[in-house]
Amino acid sequence: MPILPLGRAFTEAALRDPDRPAVTVGEVTITRAALESLSNRMARAFAAHGVKQGDYVTIGLPNSPEFFAATLAAWKIGAVPQPVSPRLPHREREAIIELAGSPLVLGAAPGEHPGRLCLPVGWLPDESLDDSPLPDAIAPTWKAPTSGGSTGRPKLIVSGDPGVIDTEADPGMGVQRDGVMLVPGPMYHNAPFSYSTRGLVNGNHIVTMARFDAEATLVAAQRHRPDWMLLVPTMMLRISRVENHGNHDMSSLRVVWHMAAPCPPWLKEAWIEWLGGEKIFELYAGTEAQSVTVIRGDEWMSRRGSVGKPIYGEMKVVDAEGNDAAAGEVGEIYMRAPAGRVTYRYVGADAKRNDEGWESLGDMGWIDADGYVFLTDRLGDMILSGGANIYPAEVEAAIDEHPLVLSSAVIGLPDDDLGSRIHALVQPEPGAVVSDDDLRTHLAERLVRYKIPRTFEFVSEPLRDDAGKVRRSQLRADRLDPA
Repeated sequence: MPILPLGRAFTEAALRDPDRPAVTVGEVTITRAALESLSNRMARAFAAHGVKQGDYVTIGLPNSPEFFAATLAAWKIGAVPQPVSPRLPHREREAIIELAGSPLVLGAAPGEHPGRLCLPVGWLPDESLDDSPLPDAIAPTWKAPTSGGSTGRPKLIVSGDPGVIDTEADPGMGVQRDGVMLVPGPMYHNAPFSYSTRGLVNGNHIVTMARFDAEATLVAAQRHRPDWMLLVPTMMLRISRVENHGNHDMSSLRVVWHMAAPCPPWLKEAWIEWLGGEKIFELYAGTEAQSVTVIRGDEWMSRRGSVGKPIYGEMKVVDAEGNDAAAGEVGEIYMRAPAGRVTYRYVGADAKRNDEGWESLGDMGWIDADGYVFLTDRLGDMILSGGANIYPAEVEAAIDEHPLVLSSAVIGLPDDDLGSRIHALVQPEPGAVVSDDDLRTHLAERLVRYKIPRTFEFVSEPLRDDAGKVRRSQLRADRLDPA
């Protein structure tokens, strides 16, 4: 049968070619046979601790062979992997675990979450445990990532698909079987988790690292010869800043995806010029996957700034009065899955949904007369200053183009005159010195005057996480209430 449980699909790959690399994390590589053995012993240990089919297993491990083994182990007993950041604050992790009802938490100190079995980073199952293949089991849903932590109210986004795979179908997204995939992002984020784990059970060698490093990514591409790579714009920027990055051999790549955040057009153009537009792909969707757009780099050049047309489901734009917006009019983007298709469910939150089944994830944008989707920003992050709508992503893209800036985040702070003033947090490149005047001169060539931040704040700590995400609401709250 071509439809197999996810755990069984990896077992079959391991039996077919046991010595082929399965996962590389930095300098550490584990073969299919070794990962199969480890995940089988983990699965039996999980079951011995009372984990049952349908239970959630919270995985708070860093990128590592053990992360992938734990994911496979959960699937092998029909449980649901529920990845979280290993650096998640205790209170936020506790809230997620309560929602999931997880009997087992990996990456937590023993006793850290009373009533749950907590296994710390570095835990391994007993070597004496049986490592032979387990009986087939199917998880009722194959993943349950989280979202919403920036609001203080995390939620689970439980996939509508069970833990099975069609071993004869096209894996999709340009993924091939038995290839090499370079995924340098954190596995607790939805896109790296989804593509790397599905790629793994399709026989791919997954190459990642403990934490993203631009130069290490280029070195990994030369060493392991990936045919497929997944990035976010922050990674693209940092790779482009590596001295002589163009001298690295990237010729093995057939497909380079970027997603998860808006990509500045100037940065995307640089990558298209470097690798070729036919290799660069952009995807826009939520973890909820009601609808998905895709655009290839060479097509993008004629629709500069677009994220493409929907290839799955539907999208439309709604104005402030709740009416369908005209072509080219900015509003809130709503999505709808194909009829009869349930792509997800929330645990701990309710979807923003109308009576016709259209849902909003809070993104703003517009759709042109030909159906191409363009994003502006998140609804909650938009700044109303002096009567004008300011989209932080646009200002951040202009700031990040400065050669001495590593990253930036733009927020609105209260202002008696303007309502909100634009405030920019700027992380310079290590050792670089940038002044307010430098940035104002730089921005004056790129932005209309009212979009230029009134104030700048220079920081040394990262503004974005390893997946390129920024919590603007938290940055704003920290500055309104420093205590």
